Amino acid sequence: MEELTMTIYYLGELEPEFLKGKEIVKIQDVEQAVMANPDFFIADNKGFSQITHLVLAKKMREELLKILDSLQEGIEIADEKGEIKYINQAFTRITGIEKDERIGKNIFEVSPNGALAQAIKLKKPVIGHRTLVGGSKAEVVSNAVPIFIDGKLSGGAVVFQTVTDILKISEQLSKTQEMLENFSQKLSEISGCRYTFNDIIGRDEKLLEAKKIAKKAAKSDATVLLLGESGTGKEMFAQAIHMESSRSSKPFVKINCAAIPENLLESELFGYEKGAFTGATKTKMGKFELAHLGTIFLDEIGDLNLFLQAKLLRVLEDKQFERVGGIETITTDVRVIAATNRDLKKMVEEGKFREDLYFRLKVIDIELPPLRKRNKEDILLITENIIGKLNRRFGKKVKGLTPKAQELFQNYPWPGNIRELENLLERTIILVDDEYLDEHHFYGYFSKANEPPVLEKSFPIKKLTDIEKEVISMALEKYGRSLSAKKMIAEKLGISLASLYNKIKRYNL
Repeated sequence: MEELTMTIYYLGELEPEFLKGKEIVKIQDVEQAVMANPDFFIADNKGFSQITHLVLAKKMREELLKILDSLQEGIEIADEKGEIKYINQAFTRITGIEKDERIGKNIFEVSPNGALAQAIKLKKPVIGHRTLVGGSKAEVVSNAVPIFIDGKLSGGAVVFQTVTDILKISEQLSKTQEMLENFSQKLSEISGCRYTFNDIIGRDEKLLEAKKIAKKAAKSDATVLLLGESGTGKEMFAQAIHMESSRSSKPFVKINCAAIPENLLESELFGYEKGAFTGATKTKMGKFELAHLGTIFLDEIGDLNLFLQAKLLRVLEDKQFERVGGIETITTDVRVIAATNRDLKKMVEEGKFREDLYFRLKVIDIELPPLRKRNKEDILLITENIIGKLNRRFGKKVKGLTPKAQELFQNYPWPGNIRELENLLERTIILVDDEYLDEHHFYGYFSKANEPPVLEKSFPIKKLTDIEKEVISMALEKYGRSLSAKKMIAEKLGISLASLYNKIKRYNL
């Protein structure tokens, strides 16, 4: 049987007794010990410590090289003299140059105008360098940096990618951004609640009564019908009801039935199956599915056609529907809040709105007063609140309205209600830099033609007392019943405040 042999390597200052007379290879330094890759070696304490550190460093180097080889970017490293020490696999893939063709060459000879040569030569980073590389003539963008150890130049490294790869990454980022924007839009559709009852500003009796009813309605799952002119705050009430309800942590989905073409409204409400119509390349959930367990707000419900009214009635009664082009019946648990500025009762009489749906929606109906019929103090309260929000939004420091502007605002009928008031203030605050908004800031917006007359121009002959009663009654309705409002009425009528109080009492106003 052949005798096994083993080479013994020794690193140390003094040779141990047990090694005397044996064939050994004496190693002079630590690096030689490791690079020899011996079958077996022996070392004294000092030598062993040195070897341990070097072995660990070698292992870390190997791990680092594995990481660099796994990257998609090309990497090349050279020493301070320009001798190329390393390229990774991506370098070969991009340039077509193998390791044995590149390593050992001098960067100043093979790529004198490249980013790596420039970084080592100039001793500073070279960023965004574009060039054609290797046999592939691929266009790449390179970033190179010099490497310093203890303040002394030790070499340099370059990282590069092909322009094609960069464009692909850019395209992927764009697609990801588009997906995020679509997702964000869906989230805003589902959970876009910003208002609670605390955001509904005003002291008008009719408004306070509407808030009282709405708060009670929020405690149940009953269908709510919000009635009122455009801009009176119907969506704000809808959101406040949702936020006060047990469904507040669930979706709030809104849809304006008047803003979507009639032929698309069904698919928006109930969704559609793939292939249901031209362009339906994938199945899409409708608003009722998105609102499951939450609240759906159907604004401008009076604009719904009779066919969709029938489908909505079924959802309200059975909580079931089918997507457009689908046969599967979908069940949903959703609370419905509807709103309109139209006279649904009259539409029922004219056959334009289903009577059964009308009563299904009208379980709890809430009438929201227009701004012109609210307490005149409410206009100033709402104005103050809006100015505060706009200041925060635009970084302005508007303190409020001057007395003349306040009178102007209180006398204007606001046909567009709160929405008109908010739009006017937003436009004005953006354009002006003054601390207070005065009447000249609204020049051209208000006119006497917009102000309703206290008395009609023509009216039947009446007793003077009846006319006086009517004038005072209309003035109180227009300007309100606050002390400041009554002072203004008395001044406009040319009588004292005491006389006005006597007439109010006499006419039981």
